[in-house]
This record gives sequence, C-alpha cells and structure tokens, in this order.
Amino acid sequence: MMKYRKKPVEVEAIQWTGNTSEVKKFCGSKCSYNVNDSAWQVGKGVPHEELIIHTLEGDMKASRNDYIIKGINGEIYPCKPDIFEKTYEKVEESELLK
Repeated sequence: MMKYRKKPVEVEAIQWTGNTSEVKKFCGSKCSYNVNDSAWQVGKGVPHEELIIHTLEGDMKASRNDYIIKGINGEIYPCKPDIFEKTYEKVEESELLK
C-alpha cells in the first residue's frame, strides 16, 4: 500500500460563530442560513439554526464553530474544528508577503 502526503496549499477560512453577515460575505451565494423558531434546542432556549453550504458533493450543514473553507478552486466546504486544527496552521502576514 502506498502512502501519500497532502501538498502544502494555502486556503482561506473563517470560523462560523453565528455572524451570518460575515459568512454571507465570505461564501456569496454558495451558502444559506435558516432559523427555525419552532424547533427550539432542548433546554437552551435558542432557535435551531443551520448554515447550509452548497458544495460540489451536495448540500452540507455547518454548525456554530465549524470552519468554512474556500479551497484552491474557489469551492466552499465546512470543516469541524478538531479536523481543521489538525490539518491547517495559520499563515503569518510576513509569510504572505513572500
């Protein structure tokens, strides 16, 4: 069996903390936000909310604190925080100027 390593690629990403205007600016028409006031989360007193990301593989739901990634071909997709932190590291501004 062969092993493969991911090539170092820089991507843009934001973490969705509930700020829908920031996500809309980042995703454009590739995501939509729904709030269902009648489906309250048990014991939390907040409406059920969904961020739907329209990916090449179909619609995917993102939860608060998930990262929204813009890939090298402009594709948008969600990523759970633990996976994001294992896969990506922040690029410092000084590295971007190189």
